[in-house]
Amino acid sequence: MVAELTAIAVLLVASMAELLHARRVRRLAALAFGPTRRAALWTYAAPPLRVIALGLLAWGLVSLFSITPKVYEAESVDERDIRHIILVLDVSPSMKLQDSGPEKTISRSKRAYALMESFFKRVSVDQYRLSLVAVYNGAKPVVVDTKDVDVVRNFLDGVDMWQAFDSGKTQLFDGITEAAKIAADWKPKSTTLVLITDGDTVPATGMPALPRSIGGVLVVGVGDAKTGKFIDGRQSRQDVSTLRQIALRLHGEYFDGNEKHLRTDTIVALTAVENVSPFERLTRREYALAACGLGGMVLVLVPLFLQLAGTRWKAGVGRVSP
Repeated sequence: MVAELTAIAVLLVASMAELLHARRVRRLAALAFGPTRRAALWTYAAPPLRVIALGLLAWGLVSLFSITPKVYEAESVDERDIRHIILVLDVSPSMKLQDSGPEKTISRSKRAYALMESFFKRVSVDQYRLSLVAVYNGAKPVVVDTKDVDVVRNFLDGVDMWQAFDSGKTQLFDGITEAAKIAADWKPKSTTLVLITDGDTVPATGMPALPRSIGGVLVVGVGDAKTGKFIDGRQSRQDVSTLRQIALRLHGEYFDGNEKHLRTDTIVALTAVENVSPFERLTRREYALAACGLGGMVLVLVPLFLQLAGTRWKAGVGRVSP
């Protein structure tokens, strides 16, 4: 408000000064512009241009004086560009079954690690904050909004997180609910939710509602979808149909990650940053700098053009013919 009041005051004072100057110019018009007493037509725009330029300069300088200086840090990411990835990882004992990978010789948890390692290599990790939610008979946030991808890697690489839970059935929707709580206060469409599971004992109802901050959902299945392995007296295999339904109800995409890594086009679609107009990213600081630059340029150029092209009449004694 101080900058605006200052600009208004400058506009008023400058306008009165221009009126006084115009009266003086009219009295000396014959000396300045010759017998016609008129300057070039474009010069009538000079007074309002000077008034506006002074107002812009005053507003810009006071604005720059009053706002907090912007500090630039090397290789830093603007807070407006920060995005989030929440990984909901099934850590139930069935994830230790070895029926994953191209040769179906590694465990489902190892396959989940390989999939996420490939994922991290193809996104700009510096722009993301990572969260990890472990889900078995309930859900527990393991890492929340960290910059360090190695922290998440360490938990993915062979840590038996199922021991932190009581034995029971996999409550996959509890993990989605916990992810929704973590992302609730983040800006809209700034978060990608990645769910990795073998789909074991997934309920058919009770799908949690996702907040507006989650803009993309990827459901990744691991484990053999045909043969499977026995655990606790029953056969455990990737439930493709159920995982497809989960992805559909979450308005996301399902991918069978048992043998192939995530497609690049899928990763690009999930992690693409919305194009924002450059004008939407400007703050008061940028507008103030522009006002100072424009105002100063006008104040410098107007006198120069008045001198060079203000009038065609040139004072002096003309040559007398013999």
